[in-house]
Amino acid sequence: MPIPNTSDYPAYFEKYISLVTADSPANAIANYSTFLVNFFNSLPEEKADYTYAPGKWTLKEVLQHMIDTERIFSYRILRIGRNDTTPLASFDENHYAENAVSSLRSLTNIKEEFTAVRKSTDLLILSLSDEQLSHFGTASNQPVTANAIGFMVFGHLLHHKKIIEEKYL
Repeated sequence: MPIPNTSDYPAYFEKYISLVTADSPANAIANYSTFLVNFFNSLPEEKADYTYAPGKWTLKEVLQHMIDTERIFSYRILRIGRNDTTPLASFDENHYAENAVSSLRSLTNIKEEFTAVRKSTDLLILSLSDEQLSHFGTASNQPVTANAIGFMVFGHLLHHKKIIEEKYL
């Protein structure tokens, strides 16, 4: 399954998908999975509760946001890949962050969860055929393919990696 066409996803996800330089979901996994897990697992404990400006998330909250978002994207991949045409609701990332209580967890624990979620998403994507990845569904009131969501997963992670490098380290 190739990189998604712009007709396979809502325009606002282009900012994520454009960050992914791979020609298939399997290549995205090969190119980015280990690299991203290693990067996020190398984040220093002393930065765990750091925030670069008032009202911005701490590093732990950013990582929790990435976990929550990947889980939601993974669920969408599963539902759409299995040809479930039931519309999938949007989610409010700020509401999730407010209710995650990341401050009560260690950075080590959050990293462990991140690694597990990443592996699970990769295995799900690799389990789907090209036909399943090409299925369209509706998420946040917009048509999208399972394949496009797979690329969104990696683009979202790359987006936050860049923010962390620029603002947190």
